[in-house]
Amino acid sequence: MLNMAAGIARLGDLAASGVVAQLARAFAEAGFDLAIVGGPVRDALLGRETHDLDFTTDARPDDILCVVKPIASAHWDIGREFGTIGARIRGEQVEITTYRADSYDGETRRPSVEFGDTLEADLIRRDFTVNAMALRVPETTLVDPTGGVEDMIAGVLRTPIDPDVSFGDDPLRMLRAARFASQLGFELAEPTREAMARLRESLNIVSPERIQGELIRLLGTPDPTTGIRELVDSGLMDEFLPEISGLRLEVDEHHHHKDVYEHSLTVLLQAIELERARTPDAEPDIVLRLAALLHDIGKPRTRRLEPGGAVTFHHHDVVGARMARKRLQALRFSSETITGVTKLVELHLRFFGYSEGAWSDSAVRRYVRDAGDQLERLHIITRADVTTRNKRKAARLRAAYDDIEDRISVLREQEEIDAIRPEIDGNRIQEVLAIAPGPAVGKAYKFLLDLRLDEGALGEEEAEHRLRQWWAEQE
Repeated sequence: MLNMAAGIARLGDLAASGVVAQLARAFAEAGFDLAIVGGPVRDALLGRETHDLDFTTDARPDDILCVVKPIASAHWDIGREFGTIGARIRGEQVEITTYRADSYDGETRRPSVEFGDTLEADLIRRDFTVNAMALRVPETTLVDPTGGVEDMIAGVLRTPIDPDVSFGDDPLRMLRAARFASQLGFELAEPTREAMARLRESLNIVSPERIQGELIRLLGTPDPTTGIRELVDSGLMDEFLPEISGLRLEVDEHHHHKDVYEHSLTVLLQAIELERARTPDAEPDIVLRLAALLHDIGKPRTRRLEPGGAVTFHHHDVVGARMARKRLQALRFSSETITGVTKLVELHLRFFGYSEGAWSDSAVRRYVRDAGDQLERLHIITRADVTTRNKRKAARLRAAYDDIEDRISVLREQEEIDAIRPEIDGNRIQEVLAIAPGPAVGKAYKFLLDLRLDEGALGEEEAEHRLRQWWAEQE
């Protein structure tokens, strides 16, 4: 429960901090109002860590620049047309924005910028009441025109105005609602939730890049499944990532299989737990979390109902990898992210053959080679993919993966398997076989690499001997 006394004390500490006090004094001396606004105020009241500071003021952009220039080590005006000036003061990055009273045109998502005259009017145009609070400085006065404190106490996310109007101004706010539900652990007010379902198709006017950004922020929260459920239940997920909603397969009364949707959410949560355990101080691993969420999206397309009640999903790993690539490209993810996620989706089943019988060293080498730079993530995905309630089976799978990781560690020490290469390179292949550059060199290289993986280190002389034998058989 929100402790208001402690929250108010934290607001006082925030207002007294060096950068805030210096800015407040500078704006007051210049005759302008200044207030900390949005997330930092909300997080201080909730006892959460505050990050970048956002300020709002009645000063216009030119006036803001005049005030901050003498006290900033750097400043920039890339957001000047929207009234925002950025600066670095005492090593902290801050943004100061003129009061706004703008609205969106409903088509291009570019706001018609109109500067406002009052703090209260600026706050009312913001996304949610818990983000529509401000702290006037230096007087340390909390301004809350829309009941944000009451909603924080109740743990409710609500728009400051009619949600149809708020979401109509910027449909991305519907995704932000899902993200804040996960980030803050709050419930969506019913009118807010109903408006999300009603206006879901309006998300189509939002750019893929903005949608991608909110999806990344959602996946970076401690429990993204809360927001994912809101997106699926409202139908919003169908507008940009329909493969997730598609995991909710109908269950035939004569054919039984696990709930793929619930399984995928469980895998995501288990992957996050393992990620934190292995790298507790690292930033959220979005590639890992995307792969955990998407790893089974090929199942609906490959489901087959077999005689006797069996259900199969043959090749859902390969199909799912192709589907993931197409969807992530549409959302404008980076090529590095797309490559990592699709490789993990394609390889997520590879380990389960190991649990049925120990692999040879060559099979372990191939596993490492195929995973490449995604090996550590593949360890996590594979472990997280075990959601069986059968304790004996779960223990057997854990022991099998402990074993394969131990064997990889041993082979790493013995052979440096992360960087396995044939003993001779392409240039030497051309010399030994007396051939020019071309496809034959690539085939010869692959033969030598397979040999290296199957039999381990052979030495350059033996590798050349085997290469000549192989080449003689090709003619």
